Amino acid sequence: MAKYSRVSGSVGLITLQNPPVNALSAAVRQGIVDTVERALSDPKVKSVVICGQNGIFCGGADIKEFGSNMSGPPLVPMIHAIEAANKPVVAAIEGSALGGGLELALGCHYRIAHSKARLGLPEVTLGLLPAAGGTQRLPRLIGVPAALDLITTGRHVTAAEALQLGVVDQVTDHSTVDAAVKFAQSVAGKPLDARRISTYPCPRPSDLDALFEGVMEKVRQSARGAIAPVACVQAVRAAATQPYTQGMEREKELMATLFTSGQARALQYCFFAQRAVSRWSMPNGARWDTSKPRPVHKAAVIGLGTMGRGITVALAQTGLSVIAVETQEKQLMEAKQAVSGMLERGAKRRGVAPALDRISYSRDIQAVADVDLVIEAVFEDMGLKKKVFQQLASICRPGTFLCTNTSALDVDHLASQTHNPELVVGMHFFAPAHVMKLLEVVYGPRSSPQAVATAMQLGKKMGKISVAVGNCPGFVGNRMLKPYMEQAFFLLEEGATPELVDRALEEFGFPMGVFRMSDLSGLDVGWRVRKGDGLSEPGAPSGQPARIRQGRRYSPLGDLLCEQGRFGQKTGRGWYQYNKPGSRVARSDPWLHSFLEGYRARHGLVARRIDNQEVLERCLYALINEGFRILEDGIAAGPEDIDMIYVFGYGWPRHRGGPMFYAGMVGLGKVLERLEHYHQAHPDVPYLKPCSLLWRLVASGSPPLHKWREVIKKLHSQL
Repeated sequence: MAKYSRVSGSVGLITLQNPPVNALSAAVRQGIVDTVERALSDPKVKSVVICGQNGIFCGGADIKEFGSNMSGPPLVPMIHAIEAANKPVVAAIEGSALGGGLELALGCHYRIAHSKARLGLPEVTLGLLPAAGGTQRLPRLIGVPAALDLITTGRHVTAAEALQLGVVDQVTDHSTVDAAVKFAQSVAGKPLDARRISTYPCPRPSDLDALFEGVMEKVRQSARGAIAPVACVQAVRAAATQPYTQGMEREKELMATLFTSGQARALQYCFFAQRAVSRWSMPNGARWDTSKPRPVHKAAVIGLGTMGRGITVALAQTGLSVIAVETQEKQLMEAKQAVSGMLERGAKRRGVAPALDRISYSRDIQAVADVDLVIEAVFEDMGLKKKVFQQLASICRPGTFLCTNTSALDVDHLASQTHNPELVVGMHFFAPAHVMKLLEVVYGPRSSPQAVATAMQLGKKMGKISVAVGNCPGFVGNRMLKPYMEQAFFLLEEGATPELVDRALEEFGFPMGVFRMSDLSGLDVGWRVRKGDGLSEPGAPSGQPARIRQGRRYSPLGDLLCEQGRFGQKTGRGWYQYNKPGSRVARSDPWLHSFLEGYRARHGLVARRIDNQEVLERCLYALINEGFRILEDGIAAGPEDIDMIYVFGYGWPRHRGGPMFYAGMVGLGKVLERLEHYHQAHPDVPYLKPCSLLWRLVASGSPPLHKWREVIKKLHSQL
């Protein structure tokens, strides 16, 4: 699918046609081969321009082809044929030139870009590398350091930066195709030897070895176990140290290893799952494609603590008018300053004007009377939130959507405080709310499909990955986090240290282990929740042992630290010690180690050796088991929803696909067997008992993840 025409008498114009992004499918590749041959054999054609229809050059490979036998002409010989052409070929880049699209443009002799175009080689984000000469041509064109930056991060660059780097030859504000045709006419008949990038010597910095060692160390640290960024460095090294043909062979070898890897499968799964979760459905059959969201022009935020400030910024950056309400004068003044700072920093990064004039502040909740949607973000206390919802029900006009940012409280209970419970949903943001990509949209049994659709659409406008979930304590993310955290505490009781547990989880790929994360967010946060649940009480309640609460095993370790005033980074002491309150550098704390020894002695616990494998199995399989229960309960529509919540909200490494995908990769039978083992060893921990859905999946032959829904449907039909 490439249209051919002759324009201005002597220019062959090839237009790629494969909506929406003109991906390089087999049909498009065949079309390029055919039209290039036609242009080169036409004596009337003196030069060629390649462009894409609908203002987009080319979004790269067709990812849907990755899972099947590739047909059609291969990309590498096609690009070599374009580069070897005896007539100048000009790429007219509008919209985007990404991945194979940019590699196609690098095979052309010249590149003209529209000022709003974006270019990049994002293959690394799919667990791959640019394997159509991208790792060999780009370093030859713009130098090794700049090429390493683009290829190992996969970041997109603007046309202006591409021009500065030397990726494109010209940038225009007008019609790119017209500019490219005019340019093609001006270079017709000129020698092309100096325009074939594959023939360029690769610029070699004098400290080449030191440069690659430094980059490799940095990449390994940031990749946290992902293999694609490391392979990208190795491919660029081949460009810098070997002739082009040998470099291409190395690129091909490395790509072959990556292409069949579990990590590439996981990252490509994430790519499709991210899109799948936006096509939400509710248990009553209401679907995304039949539920029309209502437009939101004016929104309000109630409560300007950390979360409220971030939500205010996120809404204002979307272009909405925002009324920010905070009843405490001191808190209001601090919030104004903080919000302005966040908006100014964000605007500077994006090169736009800050949206300061979109926000008005008030101490009076009456100010929200005429908004379309309210997000309540007051302190996480049911009594306080109920009072706010009662006020909103009497102040707001009929039809106003009332949303709560609660992270765990009962959304349906809050809805019952209003006249129109169908207009109430949860919008659970993650801190910092203007940065974190995840939004859990929580519907209760009375929430209307339109309310869910409106919250989902607003999340999308804010650049969030919005996931629709049912209402239960902790929803999806925090409900699964609870057994994960508890297992980490139990491991400390049995002989582990915070350092050992965190190291195992960070080597797995989490940006932070349980205890470093707890110190960052504040130990008092969990303490408050446990108090609310009636778990954290001084001494042993009702004469029970201190390590049994509500009939099951409980670890009071976190409570004991909080009683000592050790709240984490904010106090300079928590599971680790810090140079001063607010410091971010965690250091091992001898006091904590001796405290653990004393605790074990007091409770008659004998420390034993715990290895990384046990840490991962206990923490991750407990979390995964809860994920199966969530699917069984119908709180999440499918495993993709859980996985995207964990990837975008909880730091689960993308190259491992998400907890449910990971369970499938490990083998459901193995997860089941290890959960049974740990449940027998710890019968007082009920959530280690394998979930019945997991049993059913294993009994059904451990079907692939995309077939789990069939088993879940059968399970629900039998309940």
